[in-house]
Order: sequence, then C-alpha cells, then structure tokens
Amino acid sequence: MDRRSRRGYLVVEAFTAVLLLNRLVEGNGSKHPCEFPAVFNFGDSNSDTGGLSAAFGQAQPPNGESFFGRPAGRYCDGRLVIDFIAQSFGLPYLSAYLDALGSNFTQGANFATAGSTIRPQNTTLSQSGFSPFSLNVQWYQFNDFHHRVRDFHAQKGDDVFKRLMPKTKDFSRALYTFDIGQNDLTAGLFQNLSIDQVRASVPDIVGQFKTVIKDIYNQGGRSFWIHNTGPFGCLPYVIARPIITNGQVDKYGCVGPYNDLAQYFNRQLKETVGQLREDLHKAAITYVDIYSIKYTLITQGKQHGFEHPLRACCGHGGKYNYNVHVGCGGKVKVKGKEILVGKSCEDPKVAVSWDGVHYTQAANKWIFDQMENGSFSDPPLPLGLACHKQH
Repeated sequence: MDRRSRRGYLVVEAFTAVLLLNRLVEGNGSKHPCEFPAVFNFGDSNSDTGGLSAAFGQAQPPNGESFFGRPAGRYCDGRLVIDFIAQSFGLPYLSAYLDALGSNFTQGANFATAGSTIRPQNTTLSQSGFSPFSLNVQWYQFNDFHHRVRDFHAQKGDDVFKRLMPKTKDFSRALYTFDIGQNDLTAGLFQNLSIDQVRASVPDIVGQFKTVIKDIYNQGGRSFWIHNTGPFGCLPYVIARPIITNGQVDKYGCVGPYNDLAQYFNRQLKETVGQLREDLHKAAITYVDIYSIKYTLITQGKQHGFEHPLRACCGHGGKYNYNVHVGCGGKVKVKGKEILVGKSCEDPKVAVSWDGVHYTQAANKWIFDQMENGSFSDPPLPLGLACHKQH
C-alpha cells in the first residue's frame, strides 16, 4: 500500500471509529457514558478558574462581565473551555485549589494558575509575569490534596470537611485535563532567547510533563485529556511587540516563526503522549489538537461570526488595541480624563481575543464545540468517551 493510499485508509478508519463511538453513545442513552464523577485540571490562564486571583489578587473588572456579572478569577469576560467541559458532564464549575473561600471540591479541583509553565521559572511573578505555580508545584498540591482527602475519609464521624471533598474512589474514575506549555515558549522568547534556543529546551519541557502524568497515573489516575498549545504567534500580546518584523508576519497577520515553534512543541508533545500510552497500559490518554481549532478560528473568524480576530477587545491603543503597560481593567488618561481600559469592548460576543492574551467566552465556547465530538482528537474520541483507552 503506497503512502497516499495508506493516508486515505487511516482517514476512513478514523471517521468510521467516530461513527461507531457516536452510535455507542446513542445506544447507551447517555451523552457521556464515561460518567466522570470529577475533573482535576492542571494548566495556565487558559483554564485558571481563580488560582492566581486567590494568590495574588482578584482579576479586575470588566473580567467576568459577560456571564458572572463580576470578576470570577478568570482572565476572560466569562467562561473558559474548562468550564464548558465541566458543564457538559453536569458538574459544577471547578473551584481553584488555592481559593479558600466558597470552594467545593466534591466533584474536582483546579490546580491551574495564569502564567504557569511546565518547567519552573527562575523569576518572580512581578519580574516576568510568570506564575510560581509551575506544573510540578501543581502536582505537589494535587498529591497533598489526594492524601488529605483519604485521611479525612478514613476518620470516623460526620466531618463537615468531608462534605466538600470528592470520594476516595473518584480519583481513579475522574478525568484529568491539561492545558499548559505556551508560557514555556513565550518565557524564553521574552527573555530574548532565539527561536532555536527555545526549540532546544522543548525535549526537557515535555519530559517534565511526562513525569507529572506518570506520577498522577501512579496515584490511580486513568483518564487523561491533554490539549496541545495554541498559535500564540497570532495573539496581540505577541504580535504587538516591537521586535516583530514584517518578514515574520504571514498573510493572516500572525508571526509565522512563533507558530512554527508552537507546532514543533506540539509534535514533541504528541510523541510523548504516544510513549505514555506504551508505558501506562491502564491509561486512556487523549491528545487534543487545540492549535488547529484556534488557528481556524483566528484565520477564518469572519466565516464564524467573529470580527477583528487579531485585535484585543478589552484593551487600549495601537493597531491591536493592546498596551503591554496598561492591561484590561487598568486605567488610562485620555484628554485629561481617567477612563477604564475595557469600555471600548462593546460586543465581546463577536471578538476572538478578550484582552490580547486570552480568548473571549464566545471564542472559548466555539473552541469547545469543535473539540467535544473528537474531530480534533487522537484517538478520535468524543469527550464523553475519554475513559476508553486506545487498543
């Protein structure tokens, strides 16, 4: 069989698999036959539901205005992809592990924080903007959480804390979601490393990611849903930087070499996922091509009802409505009058970028809708079948 025939055969095989899996879902009379009782999430600002806000101060208005009506720990006007994932299972939105007030962990916990990287950064948050809660720290937090939950459940009596915790058995039945890696790439670039230097660090980055997956597996985790990294070369906070030259910008206005770097990371991550499947025989590991979904949204936004995909909605100034010194929720003086950055964002429902770094609720919902049925997953499993391992 030649290469072209083989590729065609694999496409048909994948399509057939999706059809069969969808029939299985329908036959079971359930949208989500895996029935995950909890979700444990690890990541950066793409899935942070309040971690960084709890540690360093709440995200400012107008964050949260489109859904929560107030700041809700998310750097977004509303909900994130992880919120739609939880909602699709009939679960409440995930409480941030670091949030001590009003949190309920009965059906999962969120260890993600905005600015997190896989590898620890040798800088403070105020110096670089990157979180001290790197993936290994998130793992330490999960490990401690898991052990303390077991200890509480082992105690006799009706403890009030038990009512706010997951059941011990739910740790092996839960879905473990990951969306992290973009900040590892931008951290190097923002420190004036060359693209080749950042590329050279990728094997170590994905190696550390692999270690955390194995550690969670050793604690009983079995179902993993892993997002690759998005086309950060299309985001205002990157393309507005003065070091970007015209020769680097593609026909869509994105920085091609940076997106190539993201794709290189994604290839390495996918290979790592393949190695994990070989090593962790009882695990069901789904790799999700979020890059392709987000790139389609940005480059074909008008076809999907979005406008100005390269401009920040909640921002101020310049071609991309983004100012590195004054972010969404900050204040600037215009003609002697102080105004809130974000008042210019009249209709976030048609915007892709919320604040130049993060996506709007409308964009996040569109991304989730493309992702949910498994069309961008390897294996091509719908979200509701993520507990089924590849044979």
